[in-house]
Amino acid sequence: MHTYYEKSDIEFMIKRMKNSHHGPHVRDAVECIFLTKGSIALGVGTELFPMEEGDFAVVFPDLIRHMQVFSSEEGSFGLYLMASPSLIEAFLPTFQKKAPENPVIKKENVHPDIVYAMNALYSEGKLSSAILRKGFLEVILSRAFDSFTFVDKEKFISTDIIDRVVAYIAEHFQESISEAKMAKDLYISPFALSRIFSSTFHTNFNGYLNTTRLNYFTNLLSSSDMTITEAMLEAGFESQRTMNRVFKETYHVSPSEWKKNLKSIADDVNY
Repeated sequence: MHTYYEKSDIEFMIKRMKNSHHGPHVRDAVECIFLTKGSIALGVGTELFPMEEGDFAVVFPDLIRHMQVFSSEEGSFGLYLMASPSLIEAFLPTFQKKAPENPVIKKENVHPDIVYAMNALYSEGKLSSAILRKGFLEVILSRAFDSFTFVDKEKFISTDIIDRVVAYIAEHFQESISEAKMAKDLYISPFALSRIFSSTFHTNFNGYLNTTRLNYFTNLLSSSDMTITEAMLEAGFESQRTMNRVFKETYHVSPSEWKKNLKSIADDVNY
């Protein structure tokens, strides 16, 4: 899936978090991550925060966030929770004006109530009542807030130019674009654009563009009958060599092997 701003219609969701990268995006929801396996890098604003097994994180609404997975293992990497701030109105003033200086709570500091509540919400799933969800959410956030040092949200909120960069790539990633053309179209210097990519997204123009294309490419492979070549071209890759390199760097297998594994999983589910 490509970069986007999402105004979610989902009031509450909790699911197993899979081994996958997520490009920079902005949501109007609160996100909680409880990592039970592997390691990831959680990006919030211009900062990058490492997470290891047992760590817990909360990402506040309306902040640019992204995630990189560094393990080649397949399967679940923990629990992911997304909730509308309206479910927990007592925390709204904090969500609006503040943000954790570091959104990650290390394993040794994660309160047992957080672990219990996350697992309880997941086990209840869609059967959980609104009252139960609200109660567990308040427990999770209350315990997490005790561990956070808060700063003004302005430190993390994207500037107008960052929003324009995100929107530009989202609109044009399927086309043949260059950093120079993008800088010209956005009326900023190539040097300034390069600094935005390195300081905000911790990559360069080509890295960001290829990740966006790769996310869309894998989405096409998993949700359509397109061939690898058709999906590659639809996602904007102009070179199969580049696509194969980027894919292997991310998933540690070839696209054909990844698609074969995906089909095997689907066959097992349908059996």
